[in-house]
Amino acid sequence: MNSQWQPGRLNSDLDGAGFDTLAVRAGQTRGPEGEHGEALFLTSSYVFRSAAEAAACFAGEQPGNVYSRYMNPTVRTFEERIAAMEGAEQAVATASGMAAILATVMSLCSAGDHILVSRSVFGATVSLFDKYFKRFGVEVDYVGLSDIDRWRAACKPNTRLFFVESPSNPLAELVDIRALARVAQEQGALLAVDNCFCTPALQKPLALGADIVIHSATKYIDGQGRCLGGVVAGRHEHMQEVVGFLRTAGPSLSPFNAWVFLKGLETLRLRMAAHCASALELAGWLEQQPEVEKVYYAGLPSHPQHALACSQQSAFGAVVSFEVRGGREAAWRFIDATRVVSITANLGDAKTTITHPASTTHGRLPAETREAAGIRDGLIRLAVGLEDVEDLRADLQRGLEAVRG
Repeated sequence: MNSQWQPGRLNSDLDGAGFDTLAVRAGQTRGPEGEHGEALFLTSSYVFRSAAEAAACFAGEQPGNVYSRYMNPTVRTFEERIAAMEGAEQAVATASGMAAILATVMSLCSAGDHILVSRSVFGATVSLFDKYFKRFGVEVDYVGLSDIDRWRAACKPNTRLFFVESPSNPLAELVDIRALARVAQEQGALLAVDNCFCTPALQKPLALGADIVIHSATKYIDGQGRCLGGVVAGRHEHMQEVVGFLRTAGPSLSPFNAWVFLKGLETLRLRMAAHCASALELAGWLEQQPEVEKVYYAGLPSHPQHALACSQQSAFGAVVSFEVRGGREAAWRFIDATRVVSITANLGDAKTTITHPASTTHGRLPAETREAAGIRDGLIRLAVGLEDVEDLRADLQRGLEAVRG
């Protein structure tokens, strides 16, 4: 043990620290070894000095680690760093992004409650709400993301939660978070925003009035496609309910994955800036191609919500979706002709990925549901990575040539 250990000096004073400093240092409490990097605690359980101490910790009468299903120092460091970056009172980490949604709804809603969900959410999210939450007596209705009046009209006396993605996957549709938060407050409901596409580097939903922010940490928080994880952040009163669900049901984040995510957060803003710059350049170029019917990217002045994106985001994200003329056959030819980008449904990676949403991420949804969400057969989703943008443009040119036939 380091005999010179002085906890107060070894730890950083982060009072008033900026975003980039928090992304690198928040949440870390150094141990007796004085480690500079965050420690990785690969342990399932913890020992106590006495039976009395064990009883007090299990009862919550005194602080202390109990069991890593819901209490691990590495995971806690990640949670505290996310909370600091999002401006939340508390964050709770989970095993995946879908587990974060599950934990939020299961801990804050009950049978007989009504949830309003934006129609443009991720395909697996629709399945979770329709196939499972409804089974346990939760009412679910879908509303067009951007139509605030329809959100208000769709509310019922038992409406408990609004759930949205903004920007949405894959069409980059937005909602005015401030306006929707006011509607939720009028109804006595909570507003949860999936902030996966923007991350706290580009958008702060809680500062805009949302109650809860959700991430698939698998995506840009990791940034290199290595690990699965999720996180929920918000007020302490709500997050304690999520902790209770995690403690009982166990969709826990691996300490190793939490450690990887901490490394990802250190470069988050820099990576997002690079992603966004390349995405904006490629979106503008794609918009000029005759084989492309439409480009969905809020950074383009042609996007109907460009002004809203400018007002609530600091940049426009890395996901560019576009429709090619010729439907699924043309979209598949485009994808198959590429030689640099990866054909995979994941996103948020340093490597650019490309996929056909109608047959992958949203493939299990009924055709009419996909159509209502705007997921047409000619749609391609490009998650722009960190490669040389000219190499990406040349690769997409191969796809365009394949569409021409």
